Amino acid sequence: MRTEFTPKLFTLLRTGIPREQVRKDVASGVIVGILALPLAIAFAIASGVPPDKGLITAIVAGFIISAFGGSRVQIGGPTGAFIVIVYGIVQQHGVDGLIIATFMAGVLLVAMGLLRAGQLLKYFPHTLIVGFTAGIAVIIFTTQIKDLLGLRMGELPSGVIAQWAAYAGHLHTINPWAAGISVLSIGLIILTPRITSLVPGPLVAIIICTALVRGFALPVETIGSRFGSIPNMLPAPHIPAMDLSTLRELLQPAVAIALLGGIESLLSAVVSDGMIGGRHRSNMELVAQGGANMLSALFGGIPATGAIARTATNVKNGGRTPIAGIVHALTLLVIMLVAAPLAVQIPLACLAGILVVVAYNMSEWRNFASALKGHRYDAIVLLATFFITVVFDLVLAIEVGMVLAAFLLMKRMSDVVGLKDVLVAEQGEEPGELKVPPGVRVFEVDGPLFFGAAEMFQNALTQINDREKVVIIRLRNVPLIDATGMHRIGHIVHQLERQHKQVFLTDVDRRGKVEIRQQHWYRGPLLADDVEEAVRRSGILPGAPSV
Repeated sequence: MRTEFTPKLFTLLRTGIPREQVRKDVASGVIVGILALPLAIAFAIASGVPPDKGLITAIVAGFIISAFGGSRVQIGGPTGAFIVIVYGIVQQHGVDGLIIATFMAGVLLVAMGLLRAGQLLKYFPHTLIVGFTAGIAVIIFTTQIKDLLGLRMGELPSGVIAQWAAYAGHLHTINPWAAGISVLSIGLIILTPRITSLVPGPLVAIIICTALVRGFALPVETIGSRFGSIPNMLPAPHIPAMDLSTLRELLQPAVAIALLGGIESLLSAVVSDGMIGGRHRSNMELVAQGGANMLSALFGGIPATGAIARTATNVKNGGRTPIAGIVHALTLLVIMLVAAPLAVQIPLACLAGILVVVAYNMSEWRNFASALKGHRYDAIVLLATFFITVVFDLVLAIEVGMVLAAFLLMKRMSDVVGLKDVLVAEQGEEPGELKVPPGVRVFEVDGPLFFGAAEMFQNALTQINDREKVVIIRLRNVPLIDATGMHRIGHIVHQLERQHKQVFLTDVDRRGKVEIRQQHWYRGPLLADDVEEAVRRSGILPGAPSV
């Protein structure tokens, strides 16, 4: 098996892991597992599924991602990025539909990894990622207002605008106790890291807020009052009934889960590489992510991917091998088996506060503001993706953002392509300038000659007058010629030769020469190594042989 498809854990076990590093990995895994507990529950509830689904995902998927992934320190599990997609699937197709979509996404991720698409996902524009991530952050924050303020209202409508309109009609139902617990939760998460790094802020918030609610019998909603008890064991794996019609309906959200999961996992792996000076195996990471999502779905879990915040926490606490991620999953399993009955006492307002902090961190508002100050085309992609994510749909935002980014990239590339009429000097003029006789016209192309710039290339060459008998097109600064560019060159060659002019293409790189020789319009004398050779072969100099 090639190295790129060998899990990092297997490689490290073969080379040997020092005992001291194993101890650090175990300690880090326990800390990250404790941190993941409130997040897994919060992400599940925000996604519209029971809290145990988040725990199942963190345990099953987290174990597979670490054991078989291509990163040394990746921590996998449910993340805030999936909340929007998962909530929409559950509302439309129910939990069974989510299980099917998650399993399909896992299959797609495995296929992407085996097809070595890991490198391709890295080419998603940064502004696109910042745009939809900020949009997801706004949606997460919006969906938490109900629990954040303890509003007494029914099910939330779909869509950010409709949700804010519903909140406006129920502001008179604010529960001050719930609002106070939310503020306390946010404050504890912010202040805890300034006091100690040994205990995660979200865990401190859950312990203190739960103790206050239970000790003073505060009238706030808890996990138990809304969802009932949390199972203290993993369910038996099962696959819901499905038909071809259901699979067709769930294909688009499955693709969205796969793309989003692939992007986020590889981004997390790249970030962690920078922190530890390592290098992940992107294709193996995608295969592991796919397998993790398939198994998570079989146990009734939700989509999973690499979690940047938890991965960074793992690195900061000394984790350097996949052992830490495996211990993180086992820690959550022990907590679920032992302490699940206690989790039902957690107030939903506290979890809402945790998700508000998650949304703030996801927004990356500094990156958002920085991108807005960049090139106007980047700002257009950023704002369009953000707006469509918030107002319409994440899947549509990714599709439109990619198409828009591609078109604007082509526009920017065509803007930098230049075709200049090279000023030539007569014999004896300044050295270094081209010295060609009268009757010769030299054009030089700068930049990729692709379909976005091909029309400009053709229009510029129509300025040639009848006195010029030889036209030389210099391509030394052309890194790429696509099919349309080749077609335009052939059309220009044919057009000029009909006017009884000689045409030469000079300074073409090796690959370009091969491609030009394969064109139906190619003829032998067309290519020359440089301008001097083209002039000599043209026969326009006295005594020179004509071609």
